[in-house]
Amino acid sequence: MLILSRKSSESVVVGDPADGREQVLVVTVLEINGCRVRLGFEVSDDVPVNRLEVVQLNRSGSRTPGDPSGSSPPLMQ
Repeated sequence: MLILSRKSSESVVVGDPADGREQVLVVTVLEINGCRVRLGFEVSDDVPVNRLEVVQLNRSGSRTPGDPSGSSPPLMQ
């Protein structure tokens, strides 16, 4: 696991835009409030971005409360 320290408004880039791939992920720290951190994710529209617990629920086939389809919308579309 890679561990990085970032301040508010600082970003991390995953992938190398110089290699011609469209699938570069930019994660930006938007706000730090106590022990909560708000992150922003920039990635092409065809790359799904979800919280880990949503992915795990979808893989297990469990349904989320209030959602009869059993799937939750992605955080980013």
